[in-house]
Amino acid sequence: MSVSEKRLRSDLHDLYLDHHGWLVGWLNRRINNTHDAGDLAQDLFTRLLGRQTNLGTIAQPRAWLATMAHGMMVDHLRRKDIERAYAEALAALPADHAPSPETHAMLLDALAAIDALLKGLKPRARTIFLLSRLDGLPYARIAEELGVSLSTVEKDMARAIRHCLTRRQEMPL
Repeated sequence: MSVSEKRLRSDLHDLYLDHHGWLVGWLNRRINNTHDAGDLAQDLFTRLLGRQTNLGTIAQPRAWLATMAHGMMVDHLRRKDIERAYAEALAALPADHAPSPETHAMLLDALAAIDALLKGLKPRARTIFLLSRLDGLPYARIAEELGVSLSTVEKDMARAIRHCLTRRQEMPL
């Protein structure tokens, strides 16, 4: 292990000891779930292990940790919303159509990946993309349903595809 790696681990160790308890409390006050707060805090510190950030130079560690934790918390809450919507959709299906636990987990992961891919896309473009790709509606029908022109649907669809391609390049494999 190089000197810089040892320093990074030492700084991370100090950051963890000094702020882990505070971070768990901060997260718990926002999501009102001690277990999830602990998991999110642990995930944050685990992610820091793979970064080459000079942690010893952070002027306001709690503000920095809160900013990072906020993003993780938003992603966590979005995932919970997806899980809740998926559970509601499953409840509407006949019992013999329920997926196996493995398929259930894979579908939730796929839904979360789609949600992450579409993150930051304007609502109308997102709706058009989903109506086209998930519902299989032709552009003319989407235009009719949303009360917009065919040209608007085409432009928003192109924007959504470009957005997805850009986001996919930014996302880890």
